[in-house]
Amino acid sequence: MKVNSKDIAASAILILLAVVGLWLNLDHNLGSARRMGPGYMPMLVFWTLLGLAGLVLLAAFFSGPDPLQKWTTQESVNLALAIAVGTAVWWVAPNFGTFFSSTYNGVGLGMLAGFLVLCWSLGWRLIGCICAAMCVFALLLEQGGLMLALIGTILVASLAEPEHRDRPLGVMGITIFLLALCWWVFIKQLDIRVSVWPQF
Repeated sequence: MKVNSKDIAASAILILLAVVGLWLNLDHNLGSARRMGPGYMPMLVFWTLLGLAGLVLLAAFFSGPDPLQKWTTQESVNLALAIAVGTAVWWVAPNFGTFFSSTYNGVGLGMLAGFLVLCWSLGWRLIGCICAAMCVFALLLEQGGLMLALIGTILVASLAEPEHRDRPLGVMGITIFLLALCWWVFIKQLDIRVSVWPQF
């Protein structure tokens, strides 16, 4: 059997994230498919993530061998620094106002800071930018509204790939398309009760 070590490691991380996410989401009301509560979409996302992790794990036993590469010193130091910065920002976040002292907003700010630090290393940039983009969405959605949250998410995620940085018109085009699509699906069709525009 040719085992793909990278896929096994990736699936383990995805499973961990999904399980932790489902556990944290237990505090939120799920609602129904027509009247979704605040925990409904996260629940769907985490179950989907868990399913994808299972597929990746299954495929890992048939797509190898592909051993894990060793981290460079810079990547190891950058990871440790990202964890330290993220933890420090999380601890001091409640001092920035009531928004960061309630629910998980302080954790989100700490994660955002940590992932942005992670982006400094080329080896971590892709995953760092994508995870930072998700943090931006979570932090902006409540007060910034769906549109601003999507714009921030897309802009930060586009930094992951140099090709996107060289094509700002392409990023602008996909941003406009996704804004229209998300408005049509989530606001018009599903009638999800979320702010569309900033509520500062």
